[in-house]
Amino acid sequence: MGSDIPKQFLHLAGQPMLMHSLRAFHSASPGVEIVITLPSAQIPKWSALITEFGFAIPHRVIEGGLTRFLSVKNGLDMLDEDGLVAIHDGARPLVSEALIRRVYETAELHGTAIPVLPAVESLRMISGETSQSVDRTQYRVVQTPQVFLLTLIKKAFRQASCDTYPDDASVLEAAGETVFMVEGEARNIKVTRPDDLVIAQALINRPFHL
Repeated sequence: MGSDIPKQFLHLAGQPMLMHSLRAFHSASPGVEIVITLPSAQIPKWSALITEFGFAIPHRVIEGGLTRFLSVKNGLDMLDEDGLVAIHDGARPLVSEALIRRVYETAELHGTAIPVLPAVESLRMISGETSQSVDRTQYRVVQTPQVFLLTLIKKAFRQASCDTYPDDASVLEAAGETVFMVEGEARNIKVTRPDDLVIAQALINRPFHL
């Protein structure tokens, strides 16, 4: 992002992005238990933001690990009871309640569910110094939240830590499980570059149905 401020703390519509994500899950299911993982150095800043913005949605904060894999594992280790867990990127602040419910409902039936979108750009596969076109209709763009039975995903994360897993569904597949897909949402963007924050601001300012 080119900013000294962690991207999940950057302001969107007047509040840190992370607060938008937490509010969406709380609205979709008011009784849901929310756990966020943060680097230890960012936890005091988050506490200060909670006070500054009067943020009252209940949640637990735990220290993350050096990698995404270890951070997710730390969060899963805090959850003891059976059920479903949604793993979500804090930098996807525009996730809708409808999408959250849709992914949960599919996971209730199949034990796993991830939101995806068709690839709309042309794709090329790189091989050394050359590349070749691939059929984009055979590919999907993966989003979060990714929802799993706790028993399945906790077992998968007992594998040796690996930095090459692109997402949590990949960890589950490496453990031999099948991942089910549901329709994602185009506005559920991941804020990665400065332009993404501009787009997110434009999207949050317009009605959802447009």
